Amino acid sequence: MSRSYLYFEYRKAMINLETQHFKLNRILLLIIGLWPLQQSNLTRLQFIFLSTILTTNITFQLMAFVTLRCTPDLIANVLSSTCFSSTYAIKYNLFHFNIGAMKDLLMQLQNICNGLKDENEITIMKKYSCNAERYTIVLTILTVCSVFILIVGFIGSSIFYMILPMNVTRSRRLPITIEYFIDQEKYYYLILLHIIMAILIGAIAMIAIGTMLIAYFQHTCGMFRISSYRIKRAMYTNTLGNIKWKKENLILKGIISAVDIHRQAMRLSRLLASKIETMLYCLIMLGVISLSLNLFRIFQITSSENDIKEYMFPLFTTITSILYMFLANYIAQDLTDHNNDIFATVYNVQWNVAPLHIQKVILFLLQRGAKDFTISVGGLFVGSLECFATLVKTSVSYFTVIYSTQ
Repeated sequence: MSRSYLYFEYRKAMINLETQHFKLNRILLLIIGLWPLQQSNLTRLQFIFLSTILTTNITFQLMAFVTLRCTPDLIANVLSSTCFSSTYAIKYNLFHFNIGAMKDLLMQLQNICNGLKDENEITIMKKYSCNAERYTIVLTILTVCSVFILIVGFIGSSIFYMILPMNVTRSRRLPITIEYFIDQEKYYYLILLHIIMAILIGAIAMIAIGTMLIAYFQHTCGMFRISSYRIKRAMYTNTLGNIKWKKENLILKGIISAVDIHRQAMRLSRLLASKIETMLYCLIMLGVISLSLNLFRIFQITSSENDIKEYMFPLFTTITSILYMFLANYIAQDLTDHNNDIFATVYNVQWNVAPLHIQKVILFLLQRGAKDFTISVGGLFVGSLECFATLVKTSVSYFTVIYSTQ
C-alpha cells in the first residue's frame, strides 16, 4: 500500500468541527438561533423574538415592586427569581453579541485540527471530542428532566383546578411573583404560558451555550495533550541509538511543534475567556446573589408554608446555580491540570541523555512550567475548584446575613 494512499486515507479521517466535534452543540444552538457558522436574517429575527420573551419575563417580575407593598419578604421573593432569570437572559444576549468572535475562534480551531501531524494526534482530539459530547448529552438529559418536572409542577395544580367540581372554589397561584397589569385570574393560562416559554428558552440557552463552551475548552485540553505527546515522541527519537545530526534536528522539530501547539492552546483559551469575560463576570455575581436569596427563600417557605409546590422553583434554582458554578470551575481546573501535565511530561522524559543544546531548550520549558496557566475573570476570579468553594461559601455567608436580619 503506497504512502500517498495512506496519507489520503489519513486526511479523510480529519475531523470536521461542524459535523463531528460540535454536532450536538450545533443542534442546540440552532434551536435558539445562535450557531456561529449559520447566521441569517431568519436567525436574527429568531434572536429578537426569543430575547424579547426573556427580557419581558424579567421586566414583569420587577413590576411587582410597583403594584405591591414593598416588604423584605417581597424583595427576597421577587429578586430570588429575577436574578436567576437574568442569568440566562444575560448569557443569551451577550453570547449573541460575541457570535462573530465565536465564529472566528471555531475557524481557528478548525485550522489547528487540519494541521495535526499523524493519526495518533487525531485520535487524541477525537477522544476529547467524545468527552465534550458526553458532557453535552448528560447535561441535556438532566436539563430536560428537571425542566419537565418543574413545568409539571407548575401546571399540575391548574389541571387539578379544571377537574374540580364547579361548586368548589380554589385560588390559582402563579409559580413566581409577577405583575402583568391585567386580570391574572382571567388570563392565568396566557401568563403561565409566557412564564413556561421563558423557562424553556432560558434552559435551552443555558445548556446550549454552556456545553458549547465546555466543548471548546475540551478541545484545547486535547491540544495540551497533543503537546505532551509530541514531546514524548521527540524524546523517543533520542533513545533510538547514537545521536546524529539528523536525529538532533528531528528532536528539535518535535519540541518546536509541541511548543507551538501548546502556545496556540493557551492563546485560544485566553482569547475565548477575554471574549466572554463580561458574561462570566455577570453570571458569577448574579449566581452568588441568586443562590443566597433562594437559600433564604427555602428557609422562608420552611417556616411559613406547608405547600410542597412552593419549594420547587427556589430548590430548582439553588441546585442549578451550584451545579453551574461547579462545572464552570471544574472545566477551568481541568484546563490548568492539562497544562501542568505537559511540564510533568518534560520532567519525566530522558532529557539527561540528550545533547547539551537540547537540554537547554528543555530547561526553558521547565522554567515556563513554574507559572500556572489559569483562566481568570476580571483578575478577581480564577477558575478552579478552590474558586467554586469560595463562591459557595460567599453565598452561604450572604444568606446567613440576610437570615439574621429577620
